[in-house]
Formats: sequence, structure tokens, C-alpha cells
Amino acid sequence: MGKKNKKEKKGAGKEKTIQKTEKKANKRAKKELAEKGEDDIEKMIAEFQEKDRRKTQVIEEKCPPPSPRCSMSLTAHPDKEELIMFGGEYFTGNKMYLYNDLLVYNIKKNDWLKVTAPNAPPPRSAHQAVAVRQSGGQLWIFGGEFASPTQSQFYHYKDLWLFSLKEKKWEKVSAPGGPSARSGHRMVQCKKQLIVFGGFHDNLRDYKYFNDAYAFNLDTYTWVQLVVNGNAPSPRSACVLATVADQGKVLVYGGYSKERVKKDVDVGKIHADMFILTPEGKVKEGEQPGKWKWISVKQSGSRPSPRSGFSLAVVGGNKAVCFGGVFDEEEGDEQLNGKFYNELYFLELDTGRWFDARLRGKKTASEKKKRRRRKENETGNVEDGESGSESEEGENDMDMGEEEIRKLAIDKEGTEGDLGDSGDVENDKDVNNEAGMEVDGVTSENSGVGMKEGANSVSMETEQGVESVFKVTIGAQGGENSAMEGFDGATGSEDQAVNVFMPAPRMNALMAVKNGVLYLYGGIFEDGDKQYTLSDMYSLDTNKMEEWNTIIESNLKDLVWVESDSSSGEEMEEGAKGGDSDSDSDDDDDDDLDIDFSDAPERPINEAIKDYFARTKDYWVSKAKEYCDSEGMTLAEKKLEKLAKEMCQESFD
Repeated sequence: MGKKNKKEKKGAGKEKTIQKTEKKANKRAKKELAEKGEDDIEKMIAEFQEKDRRKTQVIEEKCPPPSPRCSMSLTAHPDKEELIMFGGEYFTGNKMYLYNDLLVYNIKKNDWLKVTAPNAPPPRSAHQAVAVRQSGGQLWIFGGEFASPTQSQFYHYKDLWLFSLKEKKWEKVSAPGGPSARSGHRMVQCKKQLIVFGGFHDNLRDYKYFNDAYAFNLDTYTWVQLVVNGNAPSPRSACVLATVADQGKVLVYGGYSKERVKKDVDVGKIHADMFILTPEGKVKEGEQPGKWKWISVKQSGSRPSPRSGFSLAVVGGNKAVCFGGVFDEEEGDEQLNGKFYNELYFLELDTGRWFDARLRGKKTASEKKKRRRRKENETGNVEDGESGSESEEGENDMDMGEEEIRKLAIDKEGTEGDLGDSGDVENDKDVNNEAGMEVDGVTSENSGVGMKEGANSVSMETEQGVESVFKVTIGAQGGENSAMEGFDGATGSEDQAVNVFMPAPRMNALMAVKNGVLYLYGGIFEDGDKQYTLSDMYSLDTNKMEEWNTIIESNLKDLVWVESDSSSGEEMEEGAKGGDSDSDSDDDDDDDLDIDFSDAPERPINEAIKDYFARTKDYWVSKAKEYCDSEGMTLAEKKLEKLAKEMCQESFD
């Protein structure tokens, strides 16, 4: 009985501590919002919606290229030569901006159009958008997040929106049974359904990653959570999701998640595994699958090294192109450095096979003529009087058909990259994870996957901290991929080394494909603690794979980052001046830390809190350690210093 009562008391004490911590956090949050002059986040969103409700007409006007932003959506129009951009966010280092504008890029005219329509969704980022041909063209948007200007508040959406591309009209679709509020999820069209997978929810105090899957029926406007058998991918966000054309299947690759290993200590995990979500059993024509199953994919070919922020766009024929990404080299819970990439890969969606995508460089007329003459001499098909000029114009360097390519690949590997139920991952290359970050889906002891010699991983340093463009020499590579000569961008040993322009390394680039042309917009590059939002734009013909075309040039002068380190000291000073705390005065004693500060160094009346803390930092850090030891916590150095600052401030409140 005594032991039981002791356990109950211990449990009650822990619960009381949690409630006390929660109460204190709420009190501090209210005070901080009051000091910053910031409204409650739901009130902000309501104000945006009310403002949009007052709009009564559709306005279409030409506009300059989009202002800097990231985590928006970029979607190819299902019928027209247009790309549709919606929403996004822009963080300057001390302030967050959110958008809900709809911008249309006309590919042929190379200009932008801003479409303003009544009843638009509130501003958001990290949402998903899918365009379908139904009813003259529709843009579907689900989920996302909203952050306050100071990033002290976050709100996740679970709403579904429809924009009629024909009528220029927004509609909020009310359909019960859909996914919970989230961002960082992925959504694709699979026949007459929208499939949503993964994502995360974070309220600054706790977070949760998802691995559930939902389907929205485009005919009946109803949600259903998929019943899926088999071993599912672990919860994650920011994965790549693609439909396997005409097969009713969906491929999931990679992603990122965090795991709490102990109080206030999180470990990031980069996922490098691959799965297929496929209907289970026979599905009658015109009906939706009732059951699904997860199948683990054995990847093969020239696999990318582990990374997050990887971008994917389907180019057709069950092929996708992938670009960029970042690998955060971590030690324990301290992030040390981010390695950014600007490599291109092709992925066969139905086999899980990877290929290096290398640019040939644009050939001159004389080079094309020499190559054509060589081919004609080899085949003996030279005809008298043939100039060859017309055929040179239309040459796209496709030397082999796909069947020949596939045969060569099978002969070399003995397999096509089978889809099996095994969770093992086939590694055709050496694995090399240089850091201690956990990597999921890689079976090698070292974790990670190595790159071919000359792969474009770059660590860029300039006076401004980032470089906008650079030159890379990409030469002929033999071995496994030589069998893929003629496959979109996979070249053989015949090619000469060429100097080609490549977009700068980045993560979370926006990509869309229209008529075989890949369009790449923006992304993020980090330099230490600075995060730069890119707003450049490029195109690449994936049939020719010759060179990138610059649509919007990158300009280092446009990259903005405002240091916000001083703001913490100013906020501490403002907080020390007091505020409206009468309503909570009865609870002040209960909320104070249970540590004696009577031996604290003396503070002159005219000394600002931030100056006082800088002068007596060692004392407050020692008190923070004392508190952590009493609570059985272990904090990283930065978090410990943050706690020390809070203690210093509260001791003078």
C-alpha cells in the first residue's frame, strides 16, 4: 500500500509540474504578445478573411515577378501554357511575412499576372496544390500553416479549397472526415482522387509527425481515410510523392522527421526509404479501391545521398526528375553545418531505379553536323543531294529507344529494380554519411549514399555568404549509367566534358513540368544561422538535357537577412519595466522558480537588463544548470543560455 501511494503521489506531482509549466508558458506568451503588440493568431487569420470577404470582383492585372518567398505551391495548368503560384512565406531574420496571392506565369509571353478573386483562402505556406482538368480546370489546395510576424505563434490548417481556373472563383469545400490540421504533407492526383500523405503539426510546445493516408473523391467531394495493410512508412513530412501513371499507385520517397530523445532534446532523422501505396485486390472499373497496401521498394541505380528538402516533378512516362536538397551535419542535438546540393536525378517510378541526370551542353551547328555525318557513315544511309539541315534542326540527341535502354540495364544488373515486400534497401553504391544524423532507409553501417565523382555538392562562401551561380565541369562517366545513353539526360562515354551553368545549390525549390520542360523557382540556402530566400527561376528541356535557361536571374543584392540577436535583449529590458500583470498577481509566487537568487550580483538602477546579463552571465548559467540538475534535465549550451536569460529577467520582474 505504501509503495502504491508513493507512486500515486509521484504521478500527481509530475502532473502538477506539467500544469504549472503550461500555466507559466501561457502567462509568458501573453506577456510577450502584449510587449510586441501582436494579436492572437486566430484573430489575425479572421481579419485576413474578413478583408477578402469585402472583395466583390475578380481583378486580373499584370505584375512584376513574385516577391521573395518560399514554401508556396507552383503548379502547371492542366491545359494552358501557364504555371500557377499560390501563397508562401518570407522570413527576413526578424519578421515573417505570409501570402495568399495567386500569380500566373505565362510561359510563351514570359510575364506574370496577378489574379485577385473574392473569398480567397487566408495566407499560408507549406500547403499542397494540385491542378486537374475537371470542369474546365481546377486548382485544389489543402492544409498548410500560418505564422505570426514574430514567429511566436503558429496555426495549422485542415481546410480544403477549390479555385475554378475557368471562372476565376474560390470555394471552400466542406467535407468531413478529412486529414487533421497539418503542414509539410504531400498531395497528388491518382485517377479521380486526391491522395494526401504525411505532414506534421507543431504548436511550439509539442509536435507530431504523421504517416496516415487520405483520399478525396473528385466526383463526390468526400474524404476517406485509407485502410492500408503492410508495413507503413514511418511518420514524416517533406517527402516526395508521385503517382505511377495509369497504375493507380503512389510512390513515397524520403522525408524528414524529429524524435524527442529526452526533455528539450530532439534528434532529426532523414529518411531515404521508398514505398509504393497500391490498391489491394481487384478494383471494378469506375469504383475506388476499398483496401490498400504498402509495399517496400528495393531501390537500385545511382541513388542520391541522404537529404531533406529534395524536390520532385513528374516528367511523364513514369519518370520523375529530382533536384537539390540539404544534409544537416549534426552532433548530438547541436546543428553544425548544412551541405546543400544542386544535383539532378531521374527516377523510374515503376521500378525505383535512379539515374544521374547530366547535361550535355548545347552543341554548335558544326558539332551536330559532325555527329550526323558519323552516324550516316556508320549506317551507310547517306543519300545523294541530302543537305541534312532540316534534320539537324530537329535533332534531340535521343540515340536509343527506351526498350533498348531497359534491355541494356537488365543485362547489366540482372533485374529491373523489383518491388518487393522486403524492407531491405539495395545499395548499388558505397554509402557515406559524414555526420552523426540518423538516416532511415539505408542499410549500410556508415549510412547515406555516395555520389559519383564530380557530383555537384557545393559548399559556397563569399563575402555576402552565398553565391548565386557557378560553373561546374561535368565529364563523361562510364560504368553503370553508360547503358542509359539516350535516356533523358543520362549520357554515355562518347560525350565530351562541357562547362555548363547550374542553378545554385538549395533546398525546397519549387518545380513543375509543362510539355517536357522543367521549371525551377526559388528555394532556400543557409549560411550558418542565416537563411536566404531565393527568387530566381530557370527552365530545362528534359528531352534534350542541354542547358538551363535563365528566366529570372539571381541577384545577391536582393538577398536579405536582418540579425535579430539584439531583439532578445531589448525584449528582456522591456519586460523588466513591468506591464499589465495585476490579473495574475495572485499566482506570481506559485509560478516563480524554486531557486534562491539572493546571492545574485548587484545591479545598478540605471543598468539595462541586457547589459547586466552580459556582465553576470556566468552566474545565471550556473543557476540554470542548478535548476536542470534538480529537474533531471540536460540542455544544450544554447538552450541553457536561453534559460539563464529567462531566469535573469524573471528575477527582476
